[in-house]
Amino acid sequence: MIRAVLDTNILVSAILVPSGIPARILVAAFAGAFLCFASEAIVGEVLVTLGRARVLRKCQLDPAHISQIREFLESRPVLVPITAEVRGVASHPEDDLILATAVSARVDYLVTGDRQLLALQQFEGVQIVSPRDFLAILDASTPETH
Repeated sequence: MIRAVLDTNILVSAILVPSGIPARILVAAFAGAFLCFASEAIVGEVLVTLGRARVLRKCQLDPAHISQIREFLESRPVLVPITAEVRGVASHPEDDLILATAVSARVDYLVTGDRQLLALQQFEGVQIVSPRDFLAILDASTPETH
C-alpha cells in the first residue's frame, strides 16, 4: 500500500477548498486508499494556520470538520514521532520538519504544493510530488476508489 505524508499546505488547502485536489486526496486518506502519516509538528502547524485571524475572516470553518481531521491526524498509526534529524535541507526550518516526518514514517511520497520542496524531487528515498501527481499515482494504483 502507498505510504504518504501530506504537507501542511495540502491539509490546509483540503479544509479551505473542499472541491480541490487536496480535498480529494484527504478524502482518499480517510477512505484508506493510502496510508497517511503526520507528526505533531504538522498537526500543530495546521491548527495554527487555521486559527489565524486572516483565515478566520475569509473562511467559514466548520469546527466539527476541523476536529474530525485533527482526530484522524492524531490517531494511530497516522501520528508518528519524528526520529530522523533533518536540518538545513529546506529553505525554512518548518519544511525540514515536514521532510523529517516523511523520512521518520518511511513513506513513499511527500505530497506538497511548496515549490522549493518540489524542486528537491526526492529526499532520502521519499519522492516529493505535487497534489495533482499524487492523485494520478492514486488513480493508477486503485482506479476503482476515485
